[in-house]
Amino acid sequence: MKGLACVLLATAMATSAHAASVSRRDFGTMPDGTRIEALTLTNNRGMKATVITLGASVQSVIVPDRNGKLADVALGYDTLQGYLTKPNYFGATVGRVANRIAKGQFTFHGKQYQVPVNDGPNSLHGGTKGFDKVVWQVVSTSDGPSAKVVLRYVSPNGDQGYPGTLTTTATYSLDEKDDLSVDYHATTDAPTVVNISNHTYWNLAGEGSPRGAMGLLMTIPADEFTPTDSTAIPTGEFRKVDGTPFDFRKATPIGLRVRDGKSDQLRYGRGYDHNWVVSRSKVAAPRMMARVEDPVSGRVMEVWSRQPGLQFYSGNFLDGTITGKAGHIYREGDAIVLEAQAFPDTPNHPNFGSVELDPGQSYDNHITFRFSTTASK
Repeated sequence: MKGLACVLLATAMATSAHAASVSRRDFGTMPDGTRIEALTLTNNRGMKATVITLGASVQSVIVPDRNGKLADVALGYDTLQGYLTKPNYFGATVGRVANRIAKGQFTFHGKQYQVPVNDGPNSLHGGTKGFDKVVWQVVSTSDGPSAKVVLRYVSPNGDQGYPGTLTTTATYSLDEKDDLSVDYHATTDAPTVVNISNHTYWNLAGEGSPRGAMGLLMTIPADEFTPTDSTAIPTGEFRKVDGTPFDFRKATPIGLRVRDGKSDQLRYGRGYDHNWVVSRSKVAAPRMMARVEDPVSGRVMEVWSRQPGLQFYSGNFLDGTITGKAGHIYREGDAIVLEAQAFPDTPNHPNFGSVELDPGQSYDNHITFRFSTTASK
C-alpha cells in the first residue's frame, strides 16, 4: 500500500505540473469603484489567454509561431482606461443581440420593440450599453487538462429595451492542444431574442505588426453570403459567392480583393463587414467555419461552431486614432474579426430563421479558436 500511495502521489504531482492553470490579478477600477479582474489561462505549451471581467472580453492571446516565438495575436489595451475611452468591442462578448437590428426596431409576439440606435440608423451589438460594457461576475475558476473561467451577467427585464430577464454565462477554456474556447449559455424568464458572440480582433502576425492582417490567408467554407444595403443591414437575399470578392472557399489573401471598387458591397462596408452563410440553420455538431493562416509565421487559427453564420469584418474602421498594446497604433486592415452567430437582423427576416428564446429553453453558442502552426515552405 505504501508503494501504491507513492505512485499515486507522484502521478498526481506530475499531472498537476502539466495541468493548464488560471491566475488572477487586478486590471483597474471602474469610475463607480467596481474592481475589474484579469484572468489568465495558461497551458503547458506556453500559450496564454487573458480575459477581463469588463465585457467578458479577451484581452490577450499569446501563441507561438512555427519556431516557438511567442506573440500576442489579439488587439486591445494594456490597461483598463483604453477599454473605457475607446472600447471598439476589442475582444468583447457582444449581445443580447450581436450584430445589427435595422433602425433598432423589431416586432416580437405582436409587440413592437425599440432598442437603442448606436450605429448610424441601426442598433449594433445590443445597444449603447450591451454585454460588452457591463461588468461580469467571476463564478468559478479551475485548473486541469483544460483551464476554465466561468463568468456571469444577469440582464434585467427591459435592459436596452429587450424583454425578459436573461441570465448568461461565458465559460472560457484553454486546453493542452492550444484550443481556446468560449461557451455562451443563456436562460430567460420570459420570451426574448438572443444572439451572443465574441468580437476579438485577430492578427496572427501579432497585434501591431507592420505587416497588418491583409496578407493572412482566409478560408470560409460558404457558398453564399447575405448582401446588405448601404447601412450594413441585410436585404434578405442569399447571394452566391461565385465570381465575387466574397468567395473564400479556397485559401485567399484577405487583401487581394478588399479594394475592389466594382463591388457595391465592399464600397458600402469600406471592405468586408458581412455575414457568410455557412449553413441555413444551426447544425448538430461543431464544424470549421473559418481558417486563417499567416504564411510568414506559420500560425494557423480555425474557428469552430454550430452557428449558421460567420460575420467577417476586415478592420475597416481602425483609423489610426487608437493606440493599443505596447504603444501600437491600430490602422485600417490591422486585424480581422470572425463572429460565429445567427444572421444579422434576424428578428426582421423570417427567412433567416429565429433567435427567439423561451422559458425552459437554453441558448448556447460554443466557439473554439483552434491554434496550430504549419511547417516552413
